[in-house]
Order: sequence, then structure tokens, then C-alpha cells
Amino acid sequence: MKFTSKELTPYLSARHFFGAEQRRHRERAKLSLVQLANIVNFGKSTLARVEAAELMPPPELPAALDAAFGTEEHFHGLYQLAKREAHPDQYRRYMDFEAQAVVIEQYGGQVVPGLLQTRAYAHTFLSRQESLSAEQVEQRVNARMSRQERQRSDAPPFRWAIIDEALLYRELDSETAMYEQLASLLEQVDTPHCKIQVVPFRQGLHALMGGALTLLTLANGSTMAYEEGIEAGHLYEDPDMVSKRRRQYEVLRANALSLAESADLIRKAMEDHRPCDTPRLT
Repeated sequence: MKFTSKELTPYLSARHFFGAEQRRHRERAKLSLVQLANIVNFGKSTLARVEAAELMPPPELPAALDAAFGTEEHFHGLYQLAKREAHPDQYRRYMDFEAQAVVIEQYGGQVVPGLLQTRAYAHTFLSRQESLSAEQVEQRVNARMSRQERQRSDAPPFRWAIIDEALLYRELDSETAMYEQLASLLEQVDTPHCKIQVVPFRQGLHALMGGALTLLTLANGSTMAYEEGIEAGHLYEDPDMVSKRRRQYEVLRANALSLAESADLIRKAMEDHRPCDTPRLT
């Protein structure tokens, strides 16, 4: 099948500009994608996706392109910008990676991670966002619940979540909703496909408590990191950036409560949120 070049948007982001520059230099050198692939030792499909800004350039590619085109550190410099920018389409890319991930590791400091939220909890949380209409809230709740369907499939991803003790005691409008959210967490603390640890108050300050973090590992072993703040998130695909966040996550995992201790703390929090007509846990 004949390859058809996609229309480029070079000024949308540094990643898009990197791809456009790769095509510009390739075409000026009168090289096809196959010919360039043989020179830089990368697959044709990889180079095509880089040109269309569908793929973050692999770390080794900039130097290979500079050598192939004699451009000194032109592509090296573009890569330094591209790997640090917030991509315009990063959340869509994050969703694509999440759908492919075989391992999903998350940290939630103030809010239960989305993949662990019950419908009532998600609805209450999203309703607090003043910019969303009631219809938009419902759409986002439905989308969040649909993301959880893969967890009930025949081949679910392996999930590991670390949550802060603070979110166990944060009140919702309904005691029943919070009690059911905690019950859902308790059910998933230690299953074949999910583990949950709690970071207790006594652990004190730590490197990740300023936001939320998700690490996504794909079948080929590559890992992406997604940091989320109050109003914005950032997707990291650069191995150095991801490794830094991996180290922070592993340190937190080592200092969190064991699975059994985490389950005990969740049970204790459930008692504090227990509706009057609900029997006590035994």
C-alpha cells in the first residue's frame, strides 16, 4: 500500500515542529522514509509517526538525524524543548496509553484515583468543578466508569495504588457514598490484579504529596508518567523524566503501610463514615 504523507502542523508544539523539520530535511535530501530508516536505524513506521507528531521522538533519534543531515545539534535542541513541553493533545495520548497499559501504578494524595472511584464519589467530585454543567458532569462520570470496564475484562491490567490517609476522612455530601467508596477500596486492597497501600499521617512529608501521579507500563516495557495538578496535567514520555518519578514512587511504596495494615486503616475509616442504619464491621 502506498504511503501518503499526513499534513503537518509545525507550529502547534515543539513536538510537531520536530516532526516537520525531520520531513523538511528528509525531503531536501531526497530521501524516502525507507531510505532514512536504513540510515538512522529506526523503523519506517516510527519515523512516519514522529513526522506526524503522533509519537514522541525516541531519545536516540535526534543525534541520528543530526548525523544523517549534518545539522550539528539542531534536532538535539528541538528534542530538549519537545520533551519538556505540555502537549496540546496530551490527555488524549494519556487515555490511549492507559487503554494499552499492562501495569497501572497510581498515587492519590487528596482524591481517590479515577480508576478506583465509585460512581457516586466521581459524581460528587466532578460536581465541585464550577466550569462543568450538570450534563457535562454526567458525561465525564460515564466516561470515568467506562474506563473501569477493562478492569473487569478477561485480561485486566495489573494495578497498584498508593493513597494518602487524608482522603479516607474527607467528607462527601453523603455518608453512604463515602462509606461505599471505602468499601470498594477495601475489596481491592489485595486481589490478583490490584493492590492498594495507604500512606499514614505519621509518615510526614514526601516528594509526591503536591499532586497525583500515574505510571503506565506498556507491553513492550516502555513507561509513561502523568502528573496531575489542580487544573492541568503533564504527560512525560522522556525516559529520564519518567525514571525520576519512578524512583519517587518506589520510595513512597516502600514507606507506605503493608497491604494488611492498609486494609485495617480503611476499615477504621469506614466506621467513621458508617451510616446509622449500616451494621458495624466485624
